[in-house]
Amino acid sequence: MKKLLLALLLTFAGTAAAIDKAAVEKLATGDADQRSAAISALVAEADPRAVEVLGALAEGEMQTVAGKDGAQRVLIVKGEEAVDAVTGEKITPLPEEREDLIANNRLRGQVEGALAALKLLSPDRAARLKAVKQLAAGADEALLPLVQKALARETDAGIKPALELIAASLEMKSGSKEARIAAIQRLATSSSPNSRTLLAAAASDPDADIKYEAQKALREVQGRLAWGERAGLLFAGVSLGSILLLAALGLAITYGLMGVINMAHGELIMIGAYTTYAVQVAFRGSAWFDWYLLLAVPSSFAVSAAVGMALERSVVRWLYGRPLETLLATWGISLILIQSVRTLYGAQNVQVENPAFMSGGIEAFAGVVLPWSRISIIAFAALVLLGMWLLLTRTRLGLYVRGVTQNREMAACVGVPTGRVDAWAFGLGSGLAGLAGCALSQIGNVGPDLGQGYIVDSFMVVVFGGVGQLAGTVYAALVLGFANKLLESWSGAVIAKIVVLVFIIIFIQRRPQGMFALRGRSVEA
Repeated sequence: MKKLLLALLLTFAGTAAAIDKAAVEKLATGDADQRSAAISALVAEADPRAVEVLGALAEGEMQTVAGKDGAQRVLIVKGEEAVDAVTGEKITPLPEEREDLIANNRLRGQVEGALAALKLLSPDRAARLKAVKQLAAGADEALLPLVQKALARETDAGIKPALELIAASLEMKSGSKEARIAAIQRLATSSSPNSRTLLAAAASDPDADIKYEAQKALREVQGRLAWGERAGLLFAGVSLGSILLLAALGLAITYGLMGVINMAHGELIMIGAYTTYAVQVAFRGSAWFDWYLLLAVPSSFAVSAAVGMALERSVVRWLYGRPLETLLATWGISLILIQSVRTLYGAQNVQVENPAFMSGGIEAFAGVVLPWSRISIIAFAALVLLGMWLLLTRTRLGLYVRGVTQNREMAACVGVPTGRVDAWAFGLGSGLAGLAGCALSQIGNVGPDLGQGYIVDSFMVVVFGGVGQLAGTVYAALVLGFANKLLESWSGAVIAKIVVLVFIIIFIQRRPQGMFALRGRSVEA
C-alpha cells in the first residue's frame, strides 16, 4: 500500500491545488455520512494531497490533537514523525495527547475505491488498467466526476472501452433520464456480467422509456454472455477430455491392445505424479525452478514405465489369458503401491507448484478465464497423442505391437519376440500413465489415492471407444468430457457421473465392440 501511495503522489506532483480543509476536518471528525461526503469531495477535485490523506486513514495513521484555539487539528503520524494533514507542515515535537481515527469496513471500502479512482489519472498504463478492473467490480456513484475526467484524458484502446462502461454504470445510478438512457445504450454493447445486473435492475424501472431501453439492452447482453458461457463449456469439455485421454492412453495399450485388466493403472498414474513432486522438491530454491517440468516429464515416464515392466515380468506374464486372475493380482499390487507411497511420503496430500508460465490465464470472454495450466495440459495431451501415433505407425516397436495384437501366433512364426514385445508394450502403457500423473499434478494436490479417481473413467473411455482402437480412445475421451461438463451444468457432478455410466452400460449392451471395432485375422476368425 505504501508503494502505491508513493507512486500516486509522484503522479500528482507539480499540481497547484490546495487540499480542502473542511473536507479533511469532516473526514476526521464527522459522522458516517459526512465522512463519505468528504471522501467524495477530495476525490472529485483530484487533489494531489488527497492520496496521502486517504491512504493515512486506510493505514490507521491519521490522528487528531487539540489545537491552541481548541479546534481539532488533523495529523498524519508515521512512527515518530507527524505532519499537518491540511497544510503539510511538519509537527515537532510530536504532541503527547493524540486520538487515533478508526475507519470501519464501510469507510475502508470507500477509501479503497477512491484510491483506485485516483489511479485512473496515473501515467502508468498498468496502474490505470488495474484501477479499471477494480472499479469494474463496483464503484461508488460519487466517483463519477473523476471517472469522466479520466475518460476524457484516456487514449489507450485497451482501457477506454472498459472506462466507458464504468462511467455508464455510474450514470445509471445518478444521472437524469436522458443520461440514464444514453448509459443504457452504451451498456448494451457490453459483455460484462456486471452490465447484466445493472440492466436487470433498470428493466423494472417505473419509467416506460427507461424500462423499454433496459429490456432491449438486456436481451443483447444476455445473448453475448450466453455465447461466452458456451465457449467456457466447450473449453471445459476439451480440458476434461484431454485429462481423460491422458489417463486412458496407457490403459488403451495394456488393456485395449494386450487384453490385460490392469487394476494398478491408477497407481501408475499416482507414481508419475509423485515423481513430478520429487523432481520439484529437488529444484526448489534454485534459479531453474520454473523449468523443473523439463526433467519431471521424462522422469515420470521412466519411473512408471520401469515399475510397469517389473510388474509385467514378475506377475502379469504368467497370467495372460486369465483375466480374473490378472484383475485380482493387479488389484493386490495396487494396494501394495498405495501403502508404499504412504510409507515414503505420508498419508497427507502433497502440493506441486505450477511453474510461472502456467500461472494465471486468458480472459477470452467477460467472466470466462482459460487457465494456462489447463491450456498446457490440452497441448501436452496433443503432443503425447502425436508421439503415440508416430511410435505405433513409424517405428519397429509399433510394428511389432500391432502384429502381436492382431495375430500373436503368426507374429511369433515370423520372428517377432512376443515376450519382449509384451514387456515393452506394458512399459509403454505404464509410462503413459506416468505422464498422465505428471499432468494431473499441475491441476490439483497429489495423494496416495490420486489414481483411484481415474481408473473407472479410464476403463470407460477404452471400452466406449473400442478395445484395441487408439482412435476410438481419443473420440471417447472427448465425447465423455463434453458429456460430463454439459450434464454438470444442468444437474451437478454426481448426477452427471451416474448418467454417463448408465449411458455407457446401455451402449455396450447394444454395441459390445465399442464405437470402433478392432479388425484383424485373429479377431475375424
